[in-house]
Amino acid sequence: MVEPEILVEVMIVTIRETAISKLHQLPEVLVQEVSDFIDLLDHKYRVKTVETQPDGKLIERWLQWFEAVDGLTVNSPEPINDYQQLLLEKYRQQGLEL
Repeated sequence: MVEPEILVEVMIVTIRETAISKLHQLPEVLVQEVSDFIDLLDHKYRVKTVETQPDGKLIERWLQWFEAVDGLTVNSPEPINDYQQLLLEKYRQQGLEL
């Protein structure tokens, strides 16, 4: 019995060979359209791949950023002028803890 992986490879080669054979039969004017369409498909596939599989380096950078942010210390806000004092009082009256 033939393994499924081999069958898939044979089918892909056959489809590729069939497409190339058809390409050879086209007039030169249509070959450019086929080439443009292949470029479109390639671009569409790359965009979809980027959307579904983010770059590993990008993920790593975000993780580093989150780790750095988690390590930051947050000081309690001490007002340095009347405006800040009034603003903090207003927030506290609304139930916000700062």
